Amino acid sequence: MKNQKLVSLIITCAFFTGCATQRSISHSGYRERPSGWEYHPAVNDSDPAFNYQGELSEFDVLGITRNQIASEVDIARALDAAKAVELRDNSSILLIQSGAMFPDGPMIRELSKHLAVTPFSGVPPYRRTNRGLQTESLDPESYSKSLRLAAARGGNDVIVCYWGLLESESEKMVTKTVSWVPLVNWALPDEQQHMRIRLKIALIDVRTGNWAVFSPEPFDDKRSSSSLRRGVVDQKQVEDLKAKAYAAGAKGLLEHYSNLALAE
Repeated sequence: MKNQKLVSLIITCAFFTGCATQRSISHSGYRERPSGWEYHPAVNDSDPAFNYQGELSEFDVLGITRNQIASEVDIARALDAAKAVELRDNSSILLIQSGAMFPDGPMIRELSKHLAVTPFSGVPPYRRTNRGLQTESLDPESYSKSLRLAAARGGNDVIVCYWGLLESESEKMVTKTVSWVPLVNWALPDEQQHMRIRLKIALIDVRTGNWAVFSPEPFDDKRSSSSLRRGVVDQKQVEDLKAKAYAAGAKGLLEHYSNLALAE
């Protein structure tokens, strides 16, 4: 009897526990697999240069060399030279979304309300190694300086690069057993998806190389869907969360690093 109860408990837990996934905001498509509905970025049939190739390394963007030997004197000098990154009234920014050929439109629109925005590619360079494809450069300092030079030639005084992560978890609902019943071209919801978005934003002063990093508050959303509309609901959820996160990210960026007056 005890064994039967234990088995029933395990089955119940498995029934209500879904799968957890993570995906980049730059690779957030949804695709149905033959084995079932899961999160898989849609296939891109465009030029390979536009395909997702991974994320930019934070070390590359900020010019930080791993395992660099630094003395106390080096640290003291860096502290003396460090200045806060500022966005001014006439600031022009080079905007980069890690992993994407172009930054998402809602982020460009939010920042363009107060700043001159130059969109720039966030597709990382990659090289083949014995461990496979690597997107982190061998010389982060040179990579960072080349990025600053590109920004300077474009008349930008600050580089803004952001990374984003979508975390989701699905939970089967009790209607799973009857979700196949058609009711005027729709089916009963049989799954609930809880999704959260997190952003990290870096600012780099083009002239000095000084930088700052911050993260706006994460946003959550929970929605129910049927198998017939799983992809549509998922992408609408992604779109809504991105819009909220971008608005909060742009607002936080300006509140913390500029003297611009923001309209409520």
